[in-house]
Amino acid sequence: MKKLALVTSVIVAGLLGSAVAPATAEDAAARPVATVAWSPCPDNDPVLGSMLKGLECGSIQVPLDYGDPGGRKITLAMTRARHTVPDAEYKGVVVLNRGQWPGGIGRDLPTRYAKGTTGLAQDVGAAYDWIGFDPRGVGASEPAVVCDSDYVSPGHAQPDPVPGTPAAEQEWVDRARAYAESCGDLYGDVLEHLSTKDAARDLDQMRIALGQQKITYFGTDWGTYLGSVYASMYPNRVQRMLLDSVVRPSGAWYRNNLDKNVTSEHNARIFFAWVARYDDVYHLGTTAAEVEANYYKGQDALRAAPVDGRIGPAEWADIFEPVVYRSWTWLSRAQVLADWVVRGDATSMRANYSDPGFPHQNRHAMTNAVQCLDAPWPRDWNRWHTDYSSQYAAGNRFLTWTNAWYSAPCAFWPVPAQTPQKIGKAGVNVLLVQPEFDTAHGVAGAYETHQLFPNSRLILEEGGHNVGAALSANNNTCLNAYVSDYLRDGTRPASRAGADATCQAAADPVPAS
Repeated sequence: MKKLALVTSVIVAGLLGSAVAPATAEDAAARPVATVAWSPCPDNDPVLGSMLKGLECGSIQVPLDYGDPGGRKITLAMTRARHTVPDAEYKGVVVLNRGQWPGGIGRDLPTRYAKGTTGLAQDVGAAYDWIGFDPRGVGASEPAVVCDSDYVSPGHAQPDPVPGTPAAEQEWVDRARAYAESCGDLYGDVLEHLSTKDAARDLDQMRIALGQQKITYFGTDWGTYLGSVYASMYPNRVQRMLLDSVVRPSGAWYRNNLDKNVTSEHNARIFFAWVARYDDVYHLGTTAAEVEANYYKGQDALRAAPVDGRIGPAEWADIFEPVVYRSWTWLSRAQVLADWVVRGDATSMRANYSDPGFPHQNRHAMTNAVQCLDAPWPRDWNRWHTDYSSQYAAGNRFLTWTNAWYSAPCAFWPVPAQTPQKIGKAGVNVLLVQPEFDTAHGVAGAYETHQLFPNSRLILEEGGHNVGAALSANNNTCLNAYVSDYLRDGTRPASRAGADATCQAAADPVPAS
């Protein structure tokens, strides 16, 4: 996700079929077929540490500009966990994309699914080669995009995200413009080739390199948009597609970001109400309103005196942003809130915040690089000011201005936006999984995508708080069974009006007394 939010989400993808068919002669004539030279991954990766141990690493070369396929090439870094069943029972490859906005590293994912530690049925995990990859511009893929680090991590407390004066707002606007200009200065020849459509073309090159006629894809968060774009561009190359926590295609991306401000507020109040239920533990109030008041009291104290000169009101928002995306973060963040507001102790606050290094800097740069390019954004800051200040005035306080500054460089992006990909195709086999309280996307994206792909099924997780509901730390056995069945043999719920099936979310966490 972002420095303005350090969160994680988990996803998988699967390719089904009784046999692995080679790419056709037509494919070979259309493009040079890349191959992947696999070798053992290092036991200590510079970014991921030991998380790649036991996997195989490889890479492929793809065109930077698909309009000039013979021109400059870039590198996509990939990993693989091989199947453990006899070859006669081998089902194919599973390509993984975790989302985390467009900038999420994905090379660490295969181990989790091959070993069945995610709730995936073990017979399904054992039957596939599991493929992880870092999308273009991300992680170990080259080039990896990182712009002016001062915008994300200046080494001291950032300006207050809520601009109290026109001058304070202008300071942020100037910083956003400078960040966009730094991206142009560093990657001027690359930025116009970092769209989701380019990433979808990369997926098809991966399909060819892996020797597959079709792929099954499983994406979460931005990965759902990548999957939707791929299925729209290459509908005949999709075996099955699993999309979890689904982006609304028609809102990409300015409208979706505004909608996220509203869902963030709603889910923050769910968190505040949960804390209030445990006032005997946290002593922050017996109502959501009392807890909310203490949250802003804690933030106000940092406006007056940032902790260590580094943790101010912007960093406070970063520390607490995960509570609207992941209910399993409620325990740690409620403790931070109680320690700081009730006891004046910043120890747990410090433990839950650190200046972000490469992965988060890279994630922020690539989120902007992709989203600013995918679709038009307002170029007049007055439009942003009106929209965000109106939402804030309407009571959406929790993350509205934090979200604004995260995406503000798009108002000044140095390359023009493209025409968005038209989403939707009849006949594509899609399974959608959607948590009810998905901050990043709401439920509108799932229902819209359900309509755009008529041969889709939608499973709604009622009461679900976590982006990436299936095969995750959420451990929803109902969802995991649906996903396992789908990846095993294509089984899906019967079609009906609205959601085709529902699962109840796991219970909320309970603090120790």
